[in-house]
Amino acid sequence: MKDSSAAPRCRIRCFEPEKVAGIRDRLAEEEAQIARFARVFEVLGNRTRLRILRALAREELCVCDVAQVLELSIAGASHQLRALHDRGWLHMRNDGKMVYYRLSPDALRQVLQEGRIFLEEGIAS
Repeated sequence: MKDSSAAPRCRIRCFEPEKVAGIRDRLAEEEAQIARFARVFEVLGNRTRLRILRALAREELCVCDVAQVLELSIAGASHQLRALHDRGWLHMRNDGKMVYYRLSPDALRQVLQEGRIFLEEGIAS
């Protein structure tokens, strides 16, 4: 009996070597951009970080309040905030012993726009 759940497979190693070589060359030229957006989407692919971005889009919060909102430890919240701040997506300010964060909407919009364009150019070509 034939297993119908198996994925279809080619029976030869490479059918169009010129096409494969051309695509490999184009991907090699785009590697820096691919790596950059992979890091961006990796950061955005984290549920906790997305929740932080949504929370800080509403208003500025201190680290301990972010931790409370998301039910994280202060160290855990701080770690996630640092990842977002290091990419320029959050503004940070110190007020005595308190550290406050707020969304940097222009920076986040810019990287999202660049990612959208990068993906659309790949789809369109």
